[in-house]
Amino acid sequence: MKTLFAIVGFAVICAAVFFAWFQLSGQRDIQQLLTENKELQTAINNLSSESQIGYAKVVEQYTIGGTFYTKLLFVETDPENPRNRIFEKEFEIEGDIAHFDTLIIKFDTPIVMEGKERAIYLWRRIYSDKMLPEDGIQIETHGAEPSRYQQICQNLSIKDKNMFWQEIWSLANDTEKLKHLGIKAVYGSVVYEKMEPGLIYIFKIAPTGNFYPEVIPDL
Repeated sequence: MKTLFAIVGFAVICAAVFFAWFQLSGQRDIQQLLTENKELQTAINNLSSESQIGYAKVVEQYTIGGTFYTKLLFVETDPENPRNRIFEKEFEIEGDIAHFDTLIIKFDTPIVMEGKERAIYLWRRIYSDKMLPEDGIQIETHGAEPSRYQQICQNLSIKDKNMFWQEIWSLANDTEKLKHLGIKAVYGSVVYEKMEPGLIYIFKIAPTGNFYPEVIPDL
């Protein structure tokens, strides 16, 4: 019995050591990528300041079995030209109050050579006031490269590209994880609106990083 306990204990210790090594190895990889890859540093420095990052509008509202639903069109826009759509998808939610969830991530020194912060914005999920946030409908795939930021990693290998975005998305669960490298998830930001037909809800980012909607008529 003592031998069995010893074997189990040794296995647990080995697993813990391997997990710790794996975690530290991943940290070293992202650190090397950010400090040694000049193409990546240049791409981050070239990120433009954005104002509009997408919009939504009601496609249809209807009642089924006594329950009211809203079908809405969500559009993600090109950072270089807000008139260009780079992603669009229809979502159905119960009710008419829609929450839009995004993760705002800032790159600071020593990554940004000019000393001016740069930021990216990751769309996470949409949910209604009838849903729990964790049950929200996913917008972009967690861990994947967002279409709007393909230029950041265009000169990286597939392995480095995947590792970069996995680490960036991981900030949704651990906002302090990469802070020592000059990367910080400022916050997960959620705005909500009562969705009404005939209106367009434009999502904007202020220079301070504030995320807010602007409502205009759908002409």
